[in-house]
Amino acid sequence: MDHLLSWLIFIPLIAAVIMLVIPKSHAHLYKWISLGALGVVTALSVVLVCVFDQQVIGYGAESIQFAQQIDWIQLNVGSFGSLLVQYYIGVDGLSLALVLLSAIILFIGVISSWNIKQNIKGYFLLYMVLSTSVIGCFVALDFFLFYLFFEFMLLPMYFLIGIWGGKRRAYASIKFFIYTLVGSLLILMVMIGLNLSVVQNPDSTVHTFDIMKMMNPDNFISGSLLALDFDGLLFGMTYRAWAFILLIIGFAIKLPAVPVHTWLPDAHVEAPTPISVVLAGILLKIGGYGFYRIGYTIFPDGALAYGWWIALFGVIAIVYAALVAMAQADLKRLIAYSSVSHMGFVMLGMAALTVEGSAGALFQMFSHGIISGLLFLMAGVLYDRTGDRMIANYSGLASKMPWFSVAVVISFFAALGLPGFSGFIAEFLVLVGAFDGAINGSIVDIFMPILGLLGLVLGAAYFLWTIQRMFFGKYWVREESWLLPDLNTREWIMIVPLVLLVLLFGIFPNLLLDLANETVTGFVDYVNTQGQENLDLINAVER
Repeated sequence: MDHLLSWLIFIPLIAAVIMLVIPKSHAHLYKWISLGALGVVTALSVVLVCVFDQQVIGYGAESIQFAQQIDWIQLNVGSFGSLLVQYYIGVDGLSLALVLLSAIILFIGVISSWNIKQNIKGYFLLYMVLSTSVIGCFVALDFFLFYLFFEFMLLPMYFLIGIWGGKRRAYASIKFFIYTLVGSLLILMVMIGLNLSVVQNPDSTVHTFDIMKMMNPDNFISGSLLALDFDGLLFGMTYRAWAFILLIIGFAIKLPAVPVHTWLPDAHVEAPTPISVVLAGILLKIGGYGFYRIGYTIFPDGALAYGWWIALFGVIAIVYAALVAMAQADLKRLIAYSSVSHMGFVMLGMAALTVEGSAGALFQMFSHGIISGLLFLMAGVLYDRTGDRMIANYSGLASKMPWFSVAVVISFFAALGLPGFSGFIAEFLVLVGAFDGAINGSIVDIFMPILGLLGLVLGAAYFLWTIQRMFFGKYWVREESWLLPDLNTREWIMIVPLVLLVLLFGIFPNLLLDLANETVTGFVDYVNTQGQENLDLINAVER
């Protein structure tokens, strides 16, 4: 078990290396190698969940399980001391849920990729590199290592959209690349500042990227740029405050949050179906995970000081994106804006800094990963048959594609938060946590969860309206030549597991909540306690 996480990370990369030496004359093997590799990753992630100790209490280095920590790069830099990069990986309740989600969605994505015809070798090579990068992000505990995996996602996604995407794929891929690169550069600036400020322990001269070390204010060099006692200001704000804001903006682009969300609808519309599934199901969650693992963990004082603004932008995303979704004529674009709206609940729940809100935000990331993957698969099934995504070009599909229609109705009901589905549990916990925070805390205002409820109403409106227009009434499609057979075997294999998971976690939410409960409780206690201590020390410094 000591190297289980390393296997999860590198099995897809090993598969990519194997594919490199297989000639194109055996192109069918690329699919099977990818399927086998991610099948093993999924099985190992289930094993990881089964052997994970749910009773470990606290948040920080003491709560990390299956850790591997090896010195990787060490440079002596004269009077500066030395710089240490470690291969430091591990999981707790926060990251384990997202590792499991990644394995499931990546595996389903390979099955969805079975119809790829163009440059099969290149496609599956990039898909395997993307898989390694995604899983690496969720287990990395060294900031440099996290950033390496975070950046490695850019190139595979850029090419997967730019080569295998739709008519406007060049525009969509460049827009995705530029937005994400800007966010990455903001994160890089903070990472450099942290490394200049943090050492392994108060008596050390070894500068570290260890995220767990960055939690302890004593490991910050006194008087350094991001130390609590640094007396410099930039435009009236401390450098720690600016660092927190830059991190939040960087991860908000990935989430994405309004107003830095405009890359997402274009990327989704032009990306091939499997890449839309992976993008919505996993990559957006890295933004939310970055809030948890890096933004709130390293700068709990920033979380307390600016949590109100994070909650506000979360609520804006919930309502604004839902209103925009109602106006969409393209099914994929509607689903993309619904993703922006639903990820707003992650920001609202996290900002409340209550156990219910933080657990709900994590549950929302997991639940939305499954539901959004299912929604984009539904759009892909229709597009594969007709090459058309316009809602107005279909009516009465239930009479021709009954099983497909059932699957769509289930996925739409799950997305709008109907009780019995995982989406309801996630949004219920977020709203309970936000109301609790508004009544008993000092960060969230009462109007925020109320507007969150409005977002749920709007979500029900655009999903139900879409169902009514496309699936009920008299059968009609724009082109009489369109053939609309019901689900085939491959599509059943993709869709049924996701439907079952949505129902499973909706009926038995403790399967996920018990996994993360102790970590989430420790996280909320740490941010509230350490954050207030940090603020008191910052305010005590004469400036």
